[in-house]
Amino acid sequence: MDHFLYHNGVLHAESVPIPEIAAAVGTPFYVYSTATLVRHYGLLAEALASMPHLICFAVKANGNLAVLKVLGDLGAGMDVVSGGEYLRARAAGVPSSRIVFSGVGKTRSELRLALEGGIRQFNVESEPELRALSEIAASMGLRAPVALRVNPDVDAKTHEKIATGKSENKFGIPIARARAVYAEAAALPGIEVVGVDVHIGSQLTDIAPFRQAFEKVAELTRALRADGHTISRLDLGGGLGIPYARSNEAPPLPHDYGQVIRESVGSLGCEIEIEPGRFIAGNAGVLVASVIWLKEGEGRRFLVVDAAMNDLARPSMYGAHHDIVPVFEAAPGLEHGLYDVVGPVCETGDTFAKARALPEMGEGDLLAFRSAGAYGAVMASEYNARPLVPEVLVQGDHFAVIRARPSYDEMLGRDTIPAWL
Repeated sequence: MDHFLYHNGVLHAESVPIPEIAAAVGTPFYVYSTATLVRHYGLLAEALASMPHLICFAVKANGNLAVLKVLGDLGAGMDVVSGGEYLRARAAGVPSSRIVFSGVGKTRSELRLALEGGIRQFNVESEPELRALSEIAASMGLRAPVALRVNPDVDAKTHEKIATGKSENKFGIPIARARAVYAEAAALPGIEVVGVDVHIGSQLTDIAPFRQAFEKVAELTRALRADGHTISRLDLGGGLGIPYARSNEAPPLPHDYGQVIRESVGSLGCEIEIEPGRFIAGNAGVLVASVIWLKEGEGRRFLVVDAAMNDLARPSMYGAHHDIVPVFEAAPGLEHGLYDVVGPVCETGDTFAKARALPEMGEGDLLAFRSAGAYGAVMASEYNARPLVPEVLVQGDHFAVIRARPSYDEMLGRDTIPAWL
């Protein structure tokens, strides 16, 4: 469920008409619904209510400070994968005690940054990282709280570019080697072992891989405790999918996800950490664009819109589907045509959809790309010297720009021509 619905034939974000926002900020733009963010966080909290838990929002899904503050004020922690994301979480008011630092390539400077500012735990992904973290922490007179990320060799049955739990993926320590690495961790002076971490991928639409991975984590936890380690936390990652196409079969419900967690690891008495991103933010946002031209091709009709692959990369990067709807609802019975919806970037890959059924559209008409609240604005670039699009947050009947569109002068001003040129 989201809060982007038609009222009197006009698409609204909560109680704000989308055309009103378009008139104020211009297109293209992202708009997020506070009510949807709150609702989706609440569904996960309810699913885990019977267990001690912390829901750490994956900042890589949507790093806007206003979005992070909405979730942080609800009690969410943050899962960060860079020093910049760590600083974003802190700038949004999230205490360091609720920040988990993940990622396969943390640099020494990023490790030090988090140790200096405080951290709930590091999800360590390799022996070299473990040793470097111990060295840095010990030099500061600290012991870094650590969960080792294990790779359970589980096929998440998702897109190959967002699967992270198979043996050929770059993430984590092979689960067969985990006990040896935990033994090394326990002997290092700057390390405090606190838990186990696993994350098998993103946009999972089947509950079975979760169960398979969590059962392996439970077995490992029992073995580690037998080895003398204190395992008080289990970080089970994220990955719960969302329906990008409204006709598709729905992914697992949060209740079912919580039930799998209870059945597989609930008896261990550990605090449960999860790292959802897409589930919370995906359907909480839409990208709104205007039609520039209707172009007639050889046997094809192209809707050329003012959003492009640099604004929403998922279709060109993953072949991902986003429902595309007119902002002004089509009249009942109105004939639909088939359009290729494309952007203005000089790449054939700048294509959002092919042969998509839409009502008759023309210059200036508004379209909304649904389910764009995750991995949309955060992945945007200024390719083709196109300024980053603004982001807007809606709450009830009012809205605010939470990241402004930069001017051309601001964009060009970031470059410097050396004096010797």
